[in-house]
Amino acid sequence: MQSPDPVSEPNAYQDYLIGLVGDNDPAQVQADTLGLVRDLAARAGAAAASRPEDGEWSVLECIAHILDAELVAAARYRWILAQDEPALIGYDQDLWVDRLHAPVENADELLALFEPLRHANLALWARTPVGDRDRFGVHAERGPESYGLLFTMIAGHDRFHLAQAERALARAP
Repeated sequence: MQSPDPVSEPNAYQDYLIGLVGDNDPAQVQADTLGLVRDLAARAGAAAASRPEDGEWSVLECIAHILDAELVAAARYRWILAQDEPALIGYDQDLWVDRLHAPVENADELLALFEPLRHANLALWARTPVGDRDRFGVHAERGPESYGLLFTMIAGHDRFHLAQAERALARAP
């Protein structure tokens, strides 16, 4: 399923990702992603780098994008918590995958960065006072976004791109 465009439909995009989390604890969704990504990479094996068709990401490219989003989120979380209403720049996910992951790394290389970064972000969430989760930054494309909103969006983002990776695996040659 195609998500709404984060630039032209920012509120719909936020709502879509939040909807993928539903009533689940976003921290638990993110913690579960660690095992799901590792399992997916193991199941994909040699097919992990195969794109199901031109213009669609492979399993490894989906994992690379989840990593990129975690890296960006890590910085945004920290800017929001440490500064007052910081500017949050956007990024082009396709350019990041094409320029930073070509040729795409193997799963172990991607997970070597993703796993400790995710653990650090989960620890930050756990030790942040609940009131500070309302602190916000101003996203260049979507406007004000709180730490709590961004954290929940990343959980939905995980679910969206894990499903995309599963579809890529199902269609891999």
